[in-house]
Amino acid sequence: MAREIVVLGAGMVGVSVAWHLARRGHSVTLVDRREPGRETSFGNAGIIQREAVRPYPFPRDLATMLRVLPNRAVDIRYRPGGMVKAAMPLLQYWRNSAPKRYAKIVPEYASLIGLSLDAHAPMVEAAGADSLVRRQGWLELYRTHEALSERLTDAEDSAKRFGVRYRALDAGELAAKEPNLAGELAGAIHWEQPWTVADPGALVQAYARSFEAEGGRVQRCEIKDVARNGSGWRVDTSEGVLEAEQLVMAMGPWSRDWLSSLGLELPLFVKRGYHMHYGTTGSARLNHWVMDAEVGYLLAPMQAGIRLTTGAELERLNAPPHLEQLAAAERAARKLFPLGERLDPEPWKGARPCTPDMKPVIGPAPGQEGLWLALGHGHQGFTLGPATGLLLAQMMEGESPEIDMAPFRADRF
Repeated sequence: MAREIVVLGAGMVGVSVAWHLARRGHSVTLVDRREPGRETSFGNAGIIQREAVRPYPFPRDLATMLRVLPNRAVDIRYRPGGMVKAAMPLLQYWRNSAPKRYAKIVPEYASLIGLSLDAHAPMVEAAGADSLVRRQGWLELYRTHEALSERLTDAEDSAKRFGVRYRALDAGELAAKEPNLAGELAGAIHWEQPWTVADPGALVQAYARSFEAEGGRVQRCEIKDVARNGSGWRVDTSEGVLEAEQLVMAMGPWSRDWLSSLGLELPLFVKRGYHMHYGTTGSARLNHWVMDAEVGYLLAPMQAGIRLTTGAELERLNAPPHLEQLAAAERAARKLFPLGERLDPEPWKGARPCTPDMKPVIGPAPGQEGLWLALGHGHQGFTLGPATGLLLAQMMEGESPEIDMAPFRADRF
């Protein structure tokens, strides 16, 4: 039976949820203060990461801790205010990164990642967005043989357990694929399955247009209040009032405060990130998405130029930008590849919504009938949005989801 449903948040996750619900015949309104795909989904690295079966754990080994402690690393930086605000979730994150706990989390997380390509495929086709997508994988390069060998051990395990496909490249093979890279490089892992996207925001917008073609409505406005309305829900916005039988919260890092106002506390925290686009010097060309794994940044040949994305910054959601991490990444990247001038007026800043056990929250909100959650995807909202939309739609319809959803329930906290 068709229902009136409001989806809050028009990033990759929210758009994907709305798309699946509209395809099932529901009357769906997608609400955001900005156009679809203009927040976190706009600024990511643009990889649909089928290989990312292992979520990012909190570093626990002494060598990594000592390297990070001076707060000058490219891959991770922290701010005292951000650490204090997220102290309890970060402590739980550290505990869940212990070997035994992490070993249990990986196959649960991998079950979701395994759906990623198959979930994106029908949306790409329906949206007519194939021109944005490249299906040649990406390169994770290493400067030392020791680090490459250690990573290859993980890759082999992921191949056996989770169907990940990869190829090990020595220095010569890497140079053949990317002749304009410089420096002493040991080699790389070519992750063969992932798709890369030349304009991540444009892909989300294409999915949103496909949602509208299915009869869905996109409403751009400020959300003023969210409250129960009898057996349904009421959303007060700057453009008027929306009423619905069911409500989906998919507002990424902004979800926590809205859920708190409804009496639901989830241990969400944010990892912020930055990007900048660059030209190239001379006739230099970057053929693949390339991660400088031991330094901690990624270069991506996108439509807007070579996008450099930083690692993570532990900071408050709305704190002013701190651009030292991006500057450090740029210095390292210029030694690897002949970047040209900056192309953007200023760096982009975004925030990833994270949970202490590294898994998203997908399913019903405890004690809140008709409220559904799709949030906390960390680094992989762009990858996992369509899978989340499919699974949540199945749950909302009372169907058996394609995978066990117990690990992603909100009441696990």
